[in-house]
Amino acid sequence: MSSVLSIGFLTPYSGVYPAYSAHLVTGWLLGMGLDPVRQRTVQFTSEYTHMGSADASVKAARKLLFFNNVDILSGLISYKATPDIIPLVESLKKPAFFFDMGEYIPHFPYLSPDVFYASHQLWQSQYALGRWAHSHFGDGGHMIMPFYEAGYHLHTAFKEGVTAAGSTQISLTVLPHQANDPLQMETELDALFSKIVQDPPSYVHAIFAGNMGTRFFRKWIQCGIHKKIPLVVNETMAYDDLLQDIQDADLDIYTAMMWMREDQRPANQVFVKKFESIAQQPANIYALMGYEAGLMWRELLPYASKKDWDTVKQQLRTGVIDGPRGQKSFYPAAGVALPASNILKISTTGNKINKLILDQGAGMRHDAKEFATIHQESVTGWHNPFLCI
Repeated sequence: MSSVLSIGFLTPYSGVYPAYSAHLVTGWLLGMGLDPVRQRTVQFTSEYTHMGSADASVKAARKLLFFNNVDILSGLISYKATPDIIPLVESLKKPAFFFDMGEYIPHFPYLSPDVFYASHQLWQSQYALGRWAHSHFGDGGHMIMPFYEAGYHLHTAFKEGVTAAGSTQISLTVLPHQANDPLQMETELDALFSKIVQDPPSYVHAIFAGNMGTRFFRKWIQCGIHKKIPLVVNETMAYDDLLQDIQDADLDIYTAMMWMREDQRPANQVFVKKFESIAQQPANIYALMGYEAGLMWRELLPYASKKDWDTVKQQLRTGVIDGPRGQKSFYPAAGVALPASNILKISTTGNKINKLILDQGAGMRHDAKEFATIHQESVTGWHNPFLCI
């Protein structure tokens, strides 16, 4: 009789998506073909990692591995924190299977054979969006983001896409942060928008997390330049749960997405229906990431239940799943199909969110030489996973 498979889950705080871990775990179990409520095959143990710093993540990982004695270490974690955890994982020879939104372009000076990554690859949609924006709106765009968002690779991936399309000029504004002045962003945006009205860029690219995105949209509309200058936004600003807060506004935006709930391919609709029937909530990107992981671990379960970690890790290094958004692998050296990004025009009118696919963007390998400069010139960055604020 096979024993219960125990998974330790590193869980940072997220004020933007407070239920992300529940959605990830539910999706993971559904992907494995298990009933999240009744199953007794897999046991998850969560450990709080505060804002997801390397120190907090290492302490939580040590507790899960050495005190709880979990079989697999998982959870939401930044690439900036994984180097500190890898020695713990390798000392026990158990697999680690981490999730991330893809706020950083991956860079692995050392690629552990025991550590695997389920990344949404946000940087891919940013790169595709940058190429498309330059091709359709021309040179001379203007990127705007707060201090927090500027600590990741989202704007640099966009800039690489713009450059690949032939751009020679793009401006950047990073809004300062004052914790004791919550309305500073609105004041800074008023001043910036006044300058933009006087000297309009070919487009504006905005990167704002959580409700700061909603605040940005409302200021954009109030200043009177919406629909006069194309507004290009990063993927997370265009998720339905955020746009629902402004669907009463008359807004046109452009974005790139690697997954859409409305995608009619059979594998996606199976996922959407399964998750929504269990969770009684709309399917989202975290549930999708968990579900994709579950499709892989469904095949690994017979070996994992026997603690045959050598076979589990070998299959994770080469395995590919065909999931709701196509093929996906979980080891950076696997080199399988790159994710495709749909370029969308989204309109919020009459309390409805209307989406129109305009084009499809191309992906890029994480180890492409074009990205080397980003890693050479940006050796720092936030340790907390994106949206964990």
